[in-house]
Amino acid sequence: MTAVITGGSRGIGLGIARELLKIGYTVILTARKRSDEIDSLQLQYPLKVFFEVCDISVMQCIENLVDSVKDKFGKIDLLVNNAGVAPKVRKDILEITPEDFDYLADINLKGTFFVTQKFAPLLIENGGGRIVNISSMSAYTASVNRGEYCISKAGISMMTKLYAARLAEYGISVLEIRPGIIETDMTSKVKEKYEKLIADGITPIKRMGQPDDIGKCVASIAQGNFDFCTGTVIDCDGGFNVRCL
Repeated sequence: MTAVITGGSRGIGLGIARELLKIGYTVILTARKRSDEIDSLQLQYPLKVFFEVCDISVMQCIENLVDSVKDKFGKIDLLVNNAGVAPKVRKDILEITPEDFDYLADINLKGTFFVTQKFAPLLIENGGGRIVNISSMSAYTASVNRGEYCISKAGISMMTKLYAARLAEYGISVLEIRPGIIETDMTSKVKEKYEKLIADGITPIKRMGQPDDIGKCVASIAQGNFDFCTGTVIDCDGGFNVRCL
């Protein structure tokens, strides 16, 4: 079984890769540049971990990725759309520039949409498969100092439903995982703030999530445990989605 994981050089992408490797998957990690963590994973799992350079905001890079995967592996069983970026600088929505917006949208939403579109024929030729989109609790939680990020993740939610409806006839399920507060490089600058919020009760489970928490959800999907589900949302967020009084 073979999986492509975008944004696989660190954080959640690597956590997903580790869990898939445990259940026997071969993983193809993509990112704009390779990392020391990828090198380490390749040493640990020789012949099971591969890396492809890809900037998903560039259409030609996506097409090159699909061609390379098809040439080298022939097929895939799972596509994990994990690549995403945070704002370079958090700004109030009254101050966001078109350039700020495009930077987020081109990678988080537009890039993810076209990665899915271009890999769909490979999954169809394979007779089916699974697609997992990693969105965020920000898909439904308003943060006015990073509105473009929230909008991009909300778009991933609708994209999941659209592809779920379109690809079901081919035996392809499309699911969305919404991570909550996960301890990664992306959240490191605001870790102290998040830890206080968690201690004060923002989530019933009183810890930050780890990349492996998301990886375990993906691994369960990859093993076929959710094959009667499509368009489904899995909240992996420590219970943030529970509205408590």
